[in-house]
Amino acid sequence: MPAPDPLRDLGVRPGPDGGTVRVWSAHAESVELEVFAADDLGWAVERVDLRRDEHGVWEGSAASLVPGARYGLRVDGPVGPEHAFNPAQTLLDPYARGIASAGVRSWRGVALGSLESEGFDWGGIGRPGTGRDHTVVYEAHVRGFSRANPAIPAKLRGTYAGLAHDASLEYLTSLGVTAVELLPVQAFASEDRLVRQGKVNYWGYNTLAFFAPHAAYASPAAQAAGPAAVRREFAGMVKRLHEAGLEVILDVVYNHTAEEGREGPTYSFRGLDNASYYRQDAHGRYVDTTGCGNSLDFGRDAPVRMVLDSMRYWAEELRVDGFRLDLAATLGRDEHDAFTPDHPLLRGMLDDPVLSQSKLIAEPWDVGPGGWQTGNFPAGFSEWNDRYRDRMRDFWLGDLRRERDTGSAGSGIGRFATRLAGSSNTFAASRGPLASLNFITAHDGFTLADLVAYDVKHNLGNGEDNRDGTDGNNSYNHGAEGPTDDPAILTARRRSIRNLLGTLLLSAGVPMITAGDEVGRTQRGNNNAYCHDSELTWLDWARGPEQEALLGTVRRLIRLRAENPALRPVRYGVFGETTPSANQVDWYNADGETMTIDDWNSPAERTLQYLAASTPEYEAFNRILLVVHALEQETEVVLPEHDGVTHYTLLWDSASGSPDVVAEDADPGDKVEVSALSIQLYRAEGPQA
Repeated sequence: MPAPDPLRDLGVRPGPDGGTVRVWSAHAESVELEVFAADDLGWAVERVDLRRDEHGVWEGSAASLVPGARYGLRVDGPVGPEHAFNPAQTLLDPYARGIASAGVRSWRGVALGSLESEGFDWGGIGRPGTGRDHTVVYEAHVRGFSRANPAIPAKLRGTYAGLAHDASLEYLTSLGVTAVELLPVQAFASEDRLVRQGKVNYWGYNTLAFFAPHAAYASPAAQAAGPAAVRREFAGMVKRLHEAGLEVILDVVYNHTAEEGREGPTYSFRGLDNASYYRQDAHGRYVDTTGCGNSLDFGRDAPVRMVLDSMRYWAEELRVDGFRLDLAATLGRDEHDAFTPDHPLLRGMLDDPVLSQSKLIAEPWDVGPGGWQTGNFPAGFSEWNDRYRDRMRDFWLGDLRRERDTGSAGSGIGRFATRLAGSSNTFAASRGPLASLNFITAHDGFTLADLVAYDVKHNLGNGEDNRDGTDGNNSYNHGAEGPTDDPAILTARRRSIRNLLGTLLLSAGVPMITAGDEVGRTQRGNNNAYCHDSELTWLDWARGPEQEALLGTVRRLIRLRAENPALRPVRYGVFGETTPSANQVDWYNADGETMTIDDWNSPAERTLQYLAASTPEYEAFNRILLVVHALEQETEVVLPEHDGVTHYTLLWDSASGSPDVVAEDADPGDKVEVSALSIQLYRAEGPQA
């Protein structure tokens, strides 16, 4: 019979005579449980000394540790540069399901765990179970999404209930996205530096409690009712999104905690066992691979287990469908601080019967040595593809700037084509194009509207003298910095937005749209608006004709993606072979001839035709033709002749500001006009070849 798992059942487990708490600390010399009065969080009604086993797990029971109880831990231990024990301080249980002292902003607050009952009536609503090839991700902020929506009752705006409101669901489903990826919703705190400046950590990448929903995103009524009501409102949001066919993906920040640097606040891990939870050098100095002051040490079993337990809790108990793992290279660093794709934490996610069925998305880098790991995560993960982002921005914006400044775009179309077809030069053949999470923008960086309107960041409002935020934006303002009434510049900007969105939604891989890009949301040039909870970062629900036209364009592109399997292959094709659920691809130049080396590489020949035929397993045969023209002069293109293609039907043209396209048929060998800097999508009709 196998030995019991030494790290089993950490946290609190209720029983018939109260509850039992288990917490891990390898170096502690004593651990005391404190249970507090419900009406006075400064008054302990019961104290219990915990007992240590041979594995460093401390355990004890208390009759008062029942659902609704507020509790904390006091821990004492040795003194030394690697330790931070302070028995006078009450600490948060790392496994706490709720936070009793809501509104923790800095070290001045004390966070207590809250023991809550786990039940919720899901009403028979199942998970959508959307395949990765059908997935379109919408990255959104719980508060920012609905905070300014007049169609939602004021008391629900900016809350979990606001995201679950009929007005929100109607918007998301009509847009056509299949998954909402939420910026951090695990309980978090604002850094003390921000508090002193009168600011907040709006994005939430500063986790306080890995098992508790962030209380400030609940409605006022739920906040007043306490942690159990906050949890119910979160679960209710997931239920409503599932009922609408939308998956829920959480952006989770396991790489560091809200305890910041060595002199930062102590909430939990530092006081429990600083030497074991945080990566340090031989002198007790933090080894920070996150840029946030600390890094959890995933060379040890307990932090690994904590993350897996947390993820499984959110997936099983709260039924979320996936996780975007912030700075995931840190999660794969071993005891020697080196990244390995076979790390026990990464393998643990893939081997877990629940987590392996979730969507696992890695942000495949951190700021430590060897931190850039795009393409190196194991099969089963999708990865934010920064190479895709940078190349597509450069192709439509940087190259345009160079062409205007020097008369030459500086590069051909070959690298664009590689990204368009699924980034096979980045991901192993066994992983396929769905390993690539394609994006043009994300929460950090310019919005799409700002990407085409600003050459440089404008972050003075962040209080850091414009030092924060990247300078490598690959943006182009098209001739004027920021707002302008020049009609030619505005027309060019709108065309670039359509080209970027069209490229994103017609590329092989899993596309992600940043909330608001579909309506041209601006942050007025701020590319790091992490500390602004205001109209600057909220979605603006007042839309004019141009915003409505762009929204219609995005809806059409998502619908076309869904209707044409050749736009979303599961596997990479192999030349000369038929690979199931891949594409058979042919590349043609503007003359309808097979691309030559010069066609691929010449800055003067930036026109290609991408003919992709699906090799179906589960859907009907489909073939599309994508015509891409990336010069500022109009051109004529000869549509390619290909076995099985009898005619082409135009589905979309980025040259038009209207989402509606009059279907036009053309025959192979016909010449068609292609506008400057534009994309045309055709369905290639005819019998399956």
